[in-house]
Amino acid sequence: MTLHIRKVTANIGAHVSGVDLARPLDEETRAALREALNVHKALVFDDVHLDDEGQQAFVRHFGDVTTAHPTVAAVDGAPNVLPVDSEQGSANHWHTDVTFVLNPPQASTLRSITVPPYGGETLIASSAAAYRQLPEPLRALADNLWAEHTNDYDYAVPAEEVDEKRAAQRARFTSIAFRTVHPVVRVHPLTGERGLFIGGFAQRIVGLSVGESRRILDLLQSYVTRPENVLRHRWSHNQLVLFDNRITQHYAVDNYDRLPRLLHRVTAAGDVPVGVEGKESYSIEGDAAHYTSVAA
Repeated sequence: MTLHIRKVTANIGAHVSGVDLARPLDEETRAALREALNVHKALVFDDVHLDDEGQQAFVRHFGDVTTAHPTVAAVDGAPNVLPVDSEQGSANHWHTDVTFVLNPPQASTLRSITVPPYGGETLIASSAAAYRQLPEPLRALADNLWAEHTNDYDYAVPAEEVDEKRAAQRARFTSIAFRTVHPVVRVHPLTGERGLFIGGFAQRIVGLSVGESRRILDLLQSYVTRPENVLRHRWSHNQLVLFDNRITQHYAVDNYDRLPRLLHRVTAAGDVPVGVEGKESYSIEGDAAHYTSVAA
């Protein structure tokens, strides 16, 4: 079959056809998909017929598979698969997956299991496009900043909405405390592109107060989430989305009246982020060895 890659927006996203993800990929196809991911940041595959094992096999073409999550339970019988389930709440905040550990996943896959009749889109934003759009003074500032990421982030949930179930979910999410310092501008190890490496788990700029940090992070984040930088993916049955977790953020839109919505997530182990000056991220608290290997 011939691989076809169709660009979706100017800054992010492509539809891919002409490949059967249920079969092992030859080296030429794997390299072509990697290059497409480098260019487009997020790839959408339709008419995908995979089970959990098949999804993991596909992800292994890009690196070691992580376990489901450092603190959240996996799918029963599948320790490397995370259920993204409406019954467990929604990740309706902008984030890059698991940036509170030293080496967050390099790539994430989401596969549709149950799709609501309306809503439930996933937004994916290019942090590379955001960086390119920064005015030069802001770019120079961002190049020299480092941010502390933690899983004990500000949920900003009104007190009246924190019921027993939600409190238990938060307790599980923070059951192991993680704090890691990453460059605000990360250099992609394959392309050399610079991207804003922030999102919801970035809580404080090193050397600044919380209030000062919030103002700067909000300003930089506003470039990431510009509509021109965002792919809005409306899920249908038997789809898989692959996105480069090193240079994107994503957001699950909570607009489906909490109808059943289930995706399965499998991620590929990542490398330790590197900033503009070649310095690596460093851990303050929390060991994620049970969750991920470190990619070379």
